[in-house]
Amino acid sequence: MNPQPPAITPDHATPSPSDHPPKDKPHSSWRRWIWLLIIIVAAVAAYFLWPRGTGAQSTGGSPASAGRRGRGPAVTPVVAVRASRGNIGVYYTGLGAVTPINTVVVKSRVDGQLMSVHYKEGDMVHQGDLLVEIDPRPYQVALLQAEGQMMRDQASLANAKIDLTRYETLLKQNAIPEQQLATQHSTVSQGEGIVKTDQGQIDSAKLNLTYCRITAPISGRIGLRLVDPGNIVHASDTNGLLVITQLQPISVIFTISEDQLPAVLQKVRAGQRLEVDAYDKAMTAKIAQGSLTTLDNQIDQSTGTLRLRATFDNRDHALFPNQFVNARLLVQEKRGVTLLQNAAVQRNTQTTYVYLVKPDNTVTIRQVEVGTTEGDESEITSGLAPGDMVVMTGVDKLQEGSKVSPHVAGEKAHKPSR
Repeated sequence: MNPQPPAITPDHATPSPSDHPPKDKPHSSWRRWIWLLIIIVAAVAAYFLWPRGTGAQSTGGSPASAGRRGRGPAVTPVVAVRASRGNIGVYYTGLGAVTPINTVVVKSRVDGQLMSVHYKEGDMVHQGDLLVEIDPRPYQVALLQAEGQMMRDQASLANAKIDLTRYETLLKQNAIPEQQLATQHSTVSQGEGIVKTDQGQIDSAKLNLTYCRITAPISGRIGLRLVDPGNIVHASDTNGLLVITQLQPISVIFTISEDQLPAVLQKVRAGQRLEVDAYDKAMTAKIAQGSLTTLDNQIDQSTGTLRLRATFDNRDHALFPNQFVNARLLVQEKRGVTLLQNAAVQRNTQTTYVYLVKPDNTVTIRQVEVGTTEGDESEITSGLAPGDMVVMTGVDKLQEGSKVSPHVAGEKAHKPSR
């Protein structure tokens, strides 16, 4: 009997291709694509979630707190400024013009030919400096004539006095009548009068000689020459020879409103010296500093303003005659008040407010009252204290409770609290 081969059980049988129907191949491929998609989604999620998870573990926080920080409000970087304690002035501003205290039109006081000019146009001269010379020869001749006339009259007077002495002796001897002595007294008096007249003629001729040398009556700057050498000038000429304008000191005449007058009068009557600053027309550059000198005696009814004069030493010649300037009169200086940059003050149709930075680096809206404003600073009368931090730049992105990262000039950056 031939032995039979061992039977092959189904568990150990090798599957043949005929055991799987062709329709199973698409189902296996579809499952592989599903798993590949799951792996890709898991990788993307791990990429975005892994840094937050590590950040929470490194800071020792719980995953829940890490999640809250991730979903918290964004921190806004802003530029802030601190309110400070300082002084601020109360100023009255008015448009003014630089006006010389003295302006002299130099004219000739005698007739004659203009011989020489001893200045240049635009020169600075001092009082007593020789400016021009007029031909003195006619007045020298007149002086000689007056002196000759006086010598003749003095001789006649001396003779009359001798006769008077003689007549007085003869009268005592009854040799002449008394009337003759009286007549001689009159002759002597007439001679004395003639001599005085001659002396006046001499003094007049000498004065005319002095007038031939024209000197500066004041110190100042000479303008353009009005008459050239060689011309004949007269004392009756309407136009002068030159004009001298005093520049040091110089004044500014400006106006203030009649409503501002009481405060100024109160200070002036108390004997206080009020400072005045002169600025250019654009109010950007300070030109000079002086003091209030006087007030006009009446208010201009057409404009409701009063004219004031301020005096400046003008040592640097910064002020020029007839120059338009803005005069700022310091009426009061407030000391020890709370000051804040104007850019930090916010306004709307209803109120004035600021964004106050709290210690936790969140902002709150704080209403404030603004007093005097001077330059780029304002006085805060209520709502802030010196040292308070206020947002100056970046307020358009803020609202109540916003978290900020403030930067204050001159201070280290403030890190937001967590």
